[in-house]
Amino acid sequence: MPAPALATIALVAASPDVRFPSIDGLRAFEAAARLGSFERAADELAVTASAVGKRIAALEELIGTPLFTRGPKALALTATGKEYLAQVGAALGLLAAVPLHRRTAQRLEKLRVSAPPTFARQILVPALERYTTAHPEVELEIVLSIPYLDAAATEADVEVRHGDPAAHGGTPLLDEQVVPMAAPSLLQRLGPLRTPADLRNAPLLRTPLEPWAPWFAAAGLAWPEPAQGTRLVDLGMALEAAVSGQGIALARPSLARHWLAGGALRPLFGLGAAPAWRYYLLPHAAQEPAAGFAAWLRAECDEAVRAAAALLCA
Repeated sequence: MPAPALATIALVAASPDVRFPSIDGLRAFEAAARLGSFERAADELAVTASAVGKRIAALEELIGTPLFTRGPKALALTATGKEYLAQVGAALGLLAAVPLHRRTAQRLEKLRVSAPPTFARQILVPALERYTTAHPEVELEIVLSIPYLDAAATEADVEVRHGDPAAHGGTPLLDEQVVPMAAPSLLQRLGPLRTPADLRNAPLLRTPLEPWAPWFAAAGLAWPEPAQGTRLVDLGMALEAAVSGQGIALARPSLARHWLAGGALRPLFGLGAAPAWRYYLLPHAAQEPAAGFAAWLRAECDEAVRAAAALLCA
């Protein structure tokens, strides 16, 4: 638009004598004039006919003259209404042509979610389609955090961490116990493991994210943490090592569901213990879409725990 035209618009907008109508009122007037009734305009705008009437009445009060002749027959424009319709149609057309007003540019709400790697791969990503199908208006970005540091890798709208929920005011996720699990190939090499004490000479996989001490205590074993073997600073790597027969992992069944279901891992002894650390949600915005995503994720975690418990009982 030329500079003189912009200057004219600025002067008009700044004038104290100019009273602006609402966009909703203009849209109601244009739809009713084009469609010939308040009812059809209401259907197009997804409001009630009464709402259309009130918006047009407010518009007529603003400009000080009727826009329609109201009677038993179809709705008809007054002379002023016809003149005003041409002006309103042009104004709405200009507004609709602004790229930033188009739905494709505005309808997506961006939501960044941060989670530790194993949680993201085993819990979050497999369930994402259910969320995105139900919420096409939300554009998700999933980033990984660093669980060993109990800190987020980057700023996010919703953050899942691994550590101590109480220290950060977090909401615990995956309310389940950790259990030892091993590959059938390893169990064949080791021979019968009938009681927890039979693990004395077995290769136990080590990770600071899932220490053995809580399970040893639950099993009545006064043993220290394993001191031999590769130290794996990732729960997913510990599970992969267990699947390949390198040792016995202590893990949450929900994170090992597909390996348990396929028989690649077997739980041992039927004895679990509360884990030393927990997955948890940090406090997040109470508004959408963060609040809705957090509620959805809590429900998905609960379902993952139920599904894993069923596998242990099978």
